[in-house]
Amino acid sequence: MGRALVREWPPAWRPRGSERAWIAAFLIPYVAVFVAFMAYPVAFGLWMGRSPALYAELVRDPKFLPTVLNTLIYTGVGVNVTMFGAILLSGYFMDRSRWIKALLVLFMLPWALPAIPAFLAWHWMLVGHWGFMNSLLDKVFGIEGPIWFNDYWLALGSNIVATIWKWMPFWTLIFLAGRMAIPQDIYDAADVDGAVGVSRFAYVTFPLLGNLYLICTLLSTLWLVGDFTTVFFVSGGAPARTTEVLATYGTHLAFDSGDPPLGSAAMLSILPLLIPLAILLIRRLRSREVQL
Repeated sequence: MGRALVREWPPAWRPRGSERAWIAAFLIPYVAVFVAFMAYPVAFGLWMGRSPALYAELVRDPKFLPTVLNTLIYTGVGVNVTMFGAILLSGYFMDRSRWIKALLVLFMLPWALPAIPAFLAWHWMLVGHWGFMNSLLDKVFGIEGPIWFNDYWLALGSNIVATIWKWMPFWTLIFLAGRMAIPQDIYDAADVDGAVGVSRFAYVTFPLLGNLYLICTLLSTLWLVGDFTTVFFVSGGAPARTTEVLATYGTHLAFDSGDPPLGSAAMLSILPLLIPLAILLIRRLRSREVQL
């Protein structure tokens, strides 16, 4: 019998001596930065909000449950309207004419603007009878506009519209990139089968972008549920702090009321929603079925 051929694998590399020192010198700064700026703040926040008595105190606060409801409405409406509008607009911007390209650049400006001055502009546009919106309604249409931040639904709606205005361009760009990654052959085959217009979007485009749409929706939810900037600078929680979300409510408890543990507990109370979303997002990202 012939001599059996045995495949010899190279021995596994193991650092020795000075190599270990160089590896340690390279990794230690990154580990230190991670611990100092990521692990420690998160761990400290969890430690401050660890006591069950804090959550019992939150439930007794008459402002807590309405704030949770505000957070759910703000996040649910903001995310879904943004995602749906973005995927529709991405089809519009697929047109390669020059004026559509120029319009896309202008459309991206809200996302490119710094958040704080942009939302402050929204606030001053809507505040009082002398704001830009009411002045426009009065001079152009002869209508006396409402005091936007004196009404709960108008103030909450202003926060939602402002965050949609800010984030829709970003997600539109993501979906535009996803559409451009779809091979043209698929669209040609759909045209042959008679799938055009709405039917092509429903039976071809959206199924191919379904996983991307889900991942973007999960990411947007994770970001928006902890959003502080929009509500704080647009409505400021008006009227009478009735449109606050958990981020602004927790900040008020931590700094204005001088109770950081209770403020941390308020912001951590959303974790039962965030943790399943984060797990689902990680699973979708790891799945081989993700298609762009």
